[in-house]
Amino acid sequence: MQETGIIKLENKKLIEFNKILSKQAPPFRDRGELARGKYDFAIAYPDPDSLPIDGLVSALKEGLSDEGSDLALYPDVQGYGPLREYVSHKLKRDRAMKVDPEQIVLGDGSSQHIATIIDLLIDPGDAVITEDFCYSNTLTKLRISGAEVHGILCDDSGMKPDNLEMVIADLVAQDKRPKLIYTIPTFQNPQGWTMTLERRKSLLDIASFYEIPILEDDCYVDLRFEGDNVPAIHSLDMTGQVMYVGSFSKTIAPGLRMGYFVGPEEIIGRFRMVRKISGSGVNEFAALAIHRYAMSGLDDHVAKILKIQRDRRDTMIATLGEMFGSNAKWSTPEGGLYLWLEMPHSADLTEITGEALNAGVGYQPGPMFAADASSGHNYARLCFGYNSSEEISRGIEVLSDLFTQKGFF
Repeated sequence: MQETGIIKLENKKLIEFNKILSKQAPPFRDRGELARGKYDFAIAYPDPDSLPIDGLVSALKEGLSDEGSDLALYPDVQGYGPLREYVSHKLKRDRAMKVDPEQIVLGDGSSQHIATIIDLLIDPGDAVITEDFCYSNTLTKLRISGAEVHGILCDDSGMKPDNLEMVIADLVAQDKRPKLIYTIPTFQNPQGWTMTLERRKSLLDIASFYEIPILEDDCYVDLRFEGDNVPAIHSLDMTGQVMYVGSFSKTIAPGLRMGYFVGPEEIIGRFRMVRKISGSGVNEFAALAIHRYAMSGLDDHVAKILKIQRDRRDTMIATLGEMFGSNAKWSTPEGGLYLWLEMPHSADLTEITGEALNAGVGYQPGPMFAADASSGHNYARLCFGYNSSEEISRGIEVLSDLFTQKGFF
């Protein structure tokens, strides 16, 4: 009913948007899920006090002075050219990868690129291979896309080749050849291990035999504070089947939202179209700062934060040993920002995450990372990057008290 051109809405029922959502819509996320603990072992944040604020400010001033007027234009859909040139140089120097800047796309951290690859490659019902426990955001995106996720058994050396080949052969026999193998081979998230060179070669050989592309997620590779560097899977690939993602989030700051993707032109061209139809580019403002800072001070900054992160890892491990003793097991990663805690099978760490958060401790339980979405109730990822060593010790003590109250010890 209208009255003087105005529609009366008093008795009109509001649209129930939950009934018209796309089948590809993600699950609802409550604002309460964003709560953080005082002892924040849940998220792999870096140390806030070591962020290179002064260096970034100086770098941004230089970038704006040199090219600030270009902000009047929409940015290159693949991202700021000089920063892509720097990434190309860095990958050759650090990862033995020979990559032309035109094979590189910049974007919001590494997650945006992973999501785009899944959108480009995965149809509902497609099989995808991952580690048995891996990055939760990738798993969430795969499930939203309707993928059938198959987790491969792992040990301290990475994916077990026999299990990988068995799972793939079984899928091929069912006419379900996997569309993609997704792996985090260095400081694996959440398990913390680094895949050996032998295992990387085996993975590549198996993927090549069955003609399956690999997406290598190297988000944490720059955070090695002990042990020997292991070549990127991409650097071993002679066939062009390996795609690669990396990030500045863990070496500079997550809030800058800058990462990079390396892939073949067939995929890069689709990235360009995705950017065109979405009307989005890459944040040139942030790219100017990151480029100037990377050219002048990033290597020294990384050397500084590695000492901090190693001390914090050592503190967490020492306190776990003191408070948990033989009642638990945990990984000792050679880099990254987290370790993988294993409690006795009778302990359910998923059920008490709320109680732990109320006590001040945040952590992420195993099922969040499980390829089958249910395993790992007695596991948890504990991050050591954000809190000071003193806070880490106190947080582990609080967690120990809670676990004792629950009868886990």
